[in-house]
Amino acid sequence: MIALSPPLRAALYMTLCCAFVALSTFLAKALGRGIGEEWGGEPMHPFEIVLGRYGFALLALSVLMLWRRQGLSGAPWGLYAGRSVFGWAGVTGLFAAAAMIPLADATAISFLNPVFAMILAILFLGERVGKVRWAAAAVALAGGALLIRPGSGATEPGALIALAAALFMAVEIIFAKLLARREGVLRMLFCTNLLGAAVALLAAAFVWRLPSAAELVMMALVGWTMVTAQALFMATLKVTDASFATPFFYATLVFAALYDALWFGTIPTALSFAGAGLIVAGAVLLALRDAKAGAARAPEPLPPPETVTKA
Repeated sequence: MIALSPPLRAALYMTLCCAFVALSTFLAKALGRGIGEEWGGEPMHPFEIVLGRYGFALLALSVLMLWRRQGLSGAPWGLYAGRSVFGWAGVTGLFAAAAMIPLADATAISFLNPVFAMILAILFLGERVGKVRWAAAAVALAGGALLIRPGSGATEPGALIALAAALFMAVEIIFAKLLARREGVLRMLFCTNLLGAAVALLAAAFVWRLPSAAELVMMALVGWTMVTAQALFMATLKVTDASFATPFFYATLVFAALYDALWFGTIPTALSFAGAGLIVAGAVLLALRDAKAGAARAPEPLPPPETVTKA
């Protein structure tokens, strides 16, 4: 076997992570568009898709919790409840948006979440922000404006839903930052998915229809591919730091565009490329600036629709 250096291993893990993140959202989009015996069945409601995402992820994480014999004593359930509610809202919004607009556009807009998290951290956590970080945020927001096109008469409802999802994810990041100060990664993921599954079950009860066998398999894949992405992200952080890993995460856009083109025949427009490029540039600059400044926990956009934090 060829022994890879830590930077190469980190790059490989993050590339695979991006592929699985985009695959999870792509599968959710396919369910939202409708699959059946001829791949043209009744569209599945986002509430039901999100139940599959949390429910099957919870099954996988439960096995890990039992294997590592981790308990739940002393868990800050109030913080977990806040993270789970906003995480569920972000996931639901992203999956709904992905079914309505190009997957790359929905993914790019969701990448505004670290910008919103920065603003929320100023308001609620008392964090101080310099000129470079404000400039990075302005660049990313300009990219978001290109994709959403406010006031142009061509604004897509799906783009607005994706924007709302990014805001919900940003609030989730604030809760995740508070939790990361006292909780380990595995317990954070388990508790978040446990409460997220409970919220998703309650919401799905109002729109429930019995999934077909094919839909059930895809619902499972939505959850398991996201858990796999999170595991790969954590494996990356074992061999490198977040400042090196974060820029690689934006390769998710490449995979999202590729899946969309191969299956749905959707080709990103020049405006999509420009908007996504500005968002990525601003978000990467923000992440690098946070790392340089020695921020204790830089907001790291994670798998639409959930934030992965390191222990």
